[in-house]
Amino acid sequence: MIESFWKDKYPAGIAAEIDPDQYPNVQSVLRQSCQRFADKPAFSNLGKTLTYGELYEQSGAFAAYLQQHTDLQPGDRIAVQLPNVLQYPVAVFGAIRAGLIVVNTNPLYTAREMEHQFNDSGAKALVCLANMAHLAEKVVPQTSIKYVIVTEVADMLSPFKRVLINSVIKYVKKMVPAYHLPNAIKFNDVLSKGQGQQVNEANPLSSDVAVLQYTGGTTGVAKGAMLTHRNLIANMLQCKALMGSNLNEGCEILITPLPLYHIYAFTFHCMAMMLLGNHNILISNPRDLPAMVKELSKWKFTGFVGLNTLFVALCNSEAFRKLDFSSLKVTLSGGMALQLSVAERWKTVTGCEICEGYGMTETSPVVSVNPIQNIQIGTIGIPMPSTLCKVINDAGEELPLGEVGELCIKGPQVMKGYWERPDATAEIMDSDGWLKSGDIAIIQPDGYMRIVDRKKDMILVSGFNVYPNELEDVMASLSGVLQSAAIGIPDEKTGELIKVFIVVKPGMTLTKEQVMVHMRANLTAYKSPKIVEFRDSLPTTNVGKILRRELRDEEMKKLGLKK
Repeated sequence: MIESFWKDKYPAGIAAEIDPDQYPNVQSVLRQSCQRFADKPAFSNLGKTLTYGELYEQSGAFAAYLQQHTDLQPGDRIAVQLPNVLQYPVAVFGAIRAGLIVVNTNPLYTAREMEHQFNDSGAKALVCLANMAHLAEKVVPQTSIKYVIVTEVADMLSPFKRVLINSVIKYVKKMVPAYHLPNAIKFNDVLSKGQGQQVNEANPLSSDVAVLQYTGGTTGVAKGAMLTHRNLIANMLQCKALMGSNLNEGCEILITPLPLYHIYAFTFHCMAMMLLGNHNILISNPRDLPAMVKELSKWKFTGFVGLNTLFVALCNSEAFRKLDFSSLKVTLSGGMALQLSVAERWKTVTGCEICEGYGMTETSPVVSVNPIQNIQIGTIGIPMPSTLCKVINDAGEELPLGEVGELCIKGPQVMKGYWERPDATAEIMDSDGWLKSGDIAIIQPDGYMRIVDRKKDMILVSGFNVYPNELEDVMASLSGVLQSAAIGIPDEKTGELIKVFIVVKPGMTLTKEQVMVHMRANLTAYKSPKIVEFRDSLPTTNVGKILRRELRDEEMKKLGLKK
């Protein structure tokens, strides 16, 4: 029943199925793309562009060094802890060509977070930025890491620009704390030693793990999702199938502000765009909006990948609003709920509709997306080809169309499981391959799906379910609101009561009374917040997703309750 329901939901010209076994492994996709698009630009950053041919050459040098100057073996883990710089794709593809498993690591991690991830993964090598090397100095002795490769931001640039930019970062901006890693090797020395040497190209099975992608740890200790070569290839082909008619091969220019170490950007920019031979403009620090807008002004970009908070920030920038958007034809959103008011404003500013999708670390990540030729704002679109979705109740029973339940996913992009955590894997995946998402959703009769909220974020007020996404969407439509979050806190009378946090736009004022009047005018009584707190900022993840969990933890601590 499920299979037949989805087959006729795809627009004309889009196949409902892909062949995840079309390629044996990621290496074969990389090799074919780099040969086919050898002269096409692959990645640009800080004024330097790497073609696909150069990417293959440099990643080969990196792979050769790993194979001939270390005792690392296929299947060993290598942690890559870099922002969006050219060294990232070189290191990742080089490691994969050498047969290693890549452990994507956030450069903003604390020493505690690094130590957990390195030990949990059993990483034996680390590639890190000099800016974070002082933390590596503390952490590496507590782990199994034998090899440390350190790079500076501008290492892939011409000699003059490399010295200039690295010196400014180190000595003028003082962004590189002193560190002592006597056995570390410089990234450029790795490339020099590996240049021209033979690469023994690894040939892993499609079922072998390619990447250990750690979850954000929103439900406790971060776990490593085992993403196989087949998982990643499936998601590449799914992206191509559902968006290929709008993204031409070898000629698109994609803005890449989200960090490549995050699964969303990793799969889209490093995998799917590599398959299509397209050009990624790496934004190293998207929080520096003036620098980002200046970079955007240099390109006739055709695609933009972002998320709700970034769209808000850019639309509030006068310089961004003055850019030339005549070539922009695709804007993709994921990572957090896209608010209707934000989608409308982005279209007004750029002339381009936002195409919202949905994914999870555990699904490589893309589960669904709005077909670009038929976008329904407010939905996450239809499942990717070869992907099935259903919603279930708390008893695990499948619910009819239009009913609210937990979204479950089945497809070739679903992870192999959590690294060395069979119990955690069994909690989220059943024996038939269905993965529980933890998200509450509705499947419409036309096949489009809507995410209502996170199951764990749902607020229960006097027996009624209240979903923070809905409240935040209403708050976002109030003039003066820059960011907002809604949580539930314990209450003796109603079980939980609603508290909202608001960041006001610069130069504007807003009162609690104005917020309450607006919410009551747009929501039924039990959904109206009882407490409003104004803040200068809200806690966010590395990609800008607001951390309701941290806000809840703060409130529980105030009440003297356990988290």
